[in-house]
Amino acid sequence: MALFFVEALIKSAVLVLLLLTGFAYLTLAERKLVADFQARIGPNRAGPYGLLQPVADAVKLFFKEDFVPTDADRVLFVLAPVITLVPAVLIFAVIPFGPEVTLFGRRTRLQLTDLNVGVLYLVAITSISVYGVTLAGWASNNKFALLGGIRAAAQMISYELAMGLAVVSVVLTAGTLQVSGIVEFQRQGWLLFYQPLAAAIFFITGLAEIKRAPFDLVEAEQELTAGYLTEYSSMKFALFFMAEYVKMIGFSALMATFFMGGYLGPFVDMYPALGVVYFTLKVTFLLFVLIWIRATLPRIRYDQLMRLGWKVLLPLALANGMATAVVIALVG
Repeated sequence: MALFFVEALIKSAVLVLLLLTGFAYLTLAERKLVADFQARIGPNRAGPYGLLQPVADAVKLFFKEDFVPTDADRVLFVLAPVITLVPAVLIFAVIPFGPEVTLFGRRTRLQLTDLNVGVLYLVAITSISVYGVTLAGWASNNKFALLGGIRAAAQMISYELAMGLAVVSVVLTAGTLQVSGIVEFQRQGWLLFYQPLAAAIFFITGLAEIKRAPFDLVEAEQELTAGYLTEYSSMKFALFFMAEYVKMIGFSALMATFFMGGYLGPFVDMYPALGVVYFTLKVTFLLFVLIWIRATLPRIRYDQLMRLGWKVLLPLALANGMATAVVIALVG
């Protein structure tokens, strides 16, 4: 039992360290890539090739004045960034980064925990973050922040439905709620090819869930100043910023796990460490696509956002789920 807790503690510490480092340098990668897309130079002053820019940003945010509005609800104002960040980190608890490996003479799976209802855990955890942005807007006692919080709640709840139904199609096809089981099912082929419509719906709804372009309406500067973030500064702002990029990594990891075979690839059974390499490459590619989309597509209108979620994606996801169930029932 003691070894189990030590192993879990080490895995958790490594995971948090990787996420913190990944978040910091993902911000730099985005700024560099967007600059390339727009024929600009990008960050190049802090350290060689601008590699110390994330460190400079962290120092600047740490020493900025921590301002709290006079009439704000101080408790909720402080808690909101934490409520937003924690679910983004907890997503990674059930995502397998690789197969079983032998480390220091002990067989261990490169996964924090392998719940038999891992998909239900993911659906529950991803639904919590909506409270953070909504409370941030309400607790700020600012009309722009409140509108941003309301927009965030409406947007995230609307797209959660279609995303959940897309995941239902995955579960029906793989025949399990265990995340590692979904990955192992894909030894016979990626679910991207079995469920292309579900993959497309999951990707689009994921963009809306993590509030990335072209669905970044909760922070529309021309309408809301900065949305639910308007009154935040210093490390509280940094926590929201961190949550956005950790969610980007989490969404890419889920997309790779559900539809792209996770850690599976050539020679993984012979060399298990390759699983981590394949998983990292898939996540990196998806992160590049997210940045590419931000540099390419303009922000859509709010009525277009809601129409796409309710009148297009939700019916398609429902029809796809029903069709999947019928096919499985007939074949089985």
